[in-house]
Amino acid sequence: MTKVTCCGILVADLLGRPIERFPEKGRLALVPEMELHAGGGAHNTGVILSKLGVETAVIGKVGRDDLGEFLLNTLKRQGIDTRGIAITEEFGTSATMVIVDGQGERTFLHYTGANRALRADDVRTEFFSGSKILHISGTFLMPGIDGEGTAQVFRRAQEQGILTTLDTYWDDTGRWLPVIEPCLSHLDIFISNRDESSAISGRMDLVDNARFFLDYGIKTVAIKMGNEGSFIMTAEDKILVPPFVVETVDGSGAGDAFSAGFLVGVLKGWDFYRTGRFANACGALCVQKIGATQGVGSHDAVDRFIHDYDHR
Repeated sequence: MTKVTCCGILVADLLGRPIERFPEKGRLALVPEMELHAGGGAHNTGVILSKLGVETAVIGKVGRDDLGEFLLNTLKRQGIDTRGIAITEEFGTSATMVIVDGQGERTFLHYTGANRALRADDVRTEFFSGSKILHISGTFLMPGIDGEGTAQVFRRAQEQGILTTLDTYWDDTGRWLPVIEPCLSHLDIFISNRDESSAISGRMDLVDNARFFLDYGIKTVAIKMGNEGSFIMTAEDKILVPPFVVETVDGSGAGDAFSAGFLVGVLKGWDFYRTGRFANACGALCVQKIGATQGVGSHDAVDRFIHDYDHR
């Protein structure tokens, strides 16, 4: 039985680092490191969940091209169920140029590609039936399913008793709440970072921001805050979870690593402080290596990192 199904964006990431300047037009600048990685929220969260010992499936859409084949093969090598990944002739596979500076801060140039063609009808119930959790990652980058389409999928999942969770990305169109609002009342756990969640709610105060989402009937709100840790709020609890202070090499995928760690805690029935701490640890491990999934290892490896950090 698949325990978690991750649905959402699949992206080929070309990362270059460290890049502190851009060449003039028509000129060339040398880059010390450049690598091609599989990425996107559904891929990253799914792969890390699999590495943490969770049986995982991924649903999404890629183009009929070499990058699409690269993404599919990467997932299959991790033992992930890819039956729910459709191939489209309409668009090429989504790709991102990730420019990483010397401090690990990232700037993105993104091609939406096949992700924009993902529709609610593509997310067939058979692909997530039997899962404990249906997690959608990439909201605001999937115009074919964002909003009402996501709500339709979540309604079908909840009818089967499946927990629904969602993680956001930055909305470059600036629409925010009108896009995501249709699915909020069909959501059990909302995961976002501070900037994105505040852009949706219009509230800067941390507690007011989280309460905005709880008022839709969402049971748990988890806010990622980078080097400030994370904040988790329910109707009963407000929990600030401290960060793990590490040297950042590449921040790519840190938010997805947090989500994977958080979902592990939910599956295991941990209290939210322990869940948030494990999720923070996954994010901290992620940023210490290039690429969105390379830094996070097994469940035992994350536990060792937490133990060693606490006893250093």
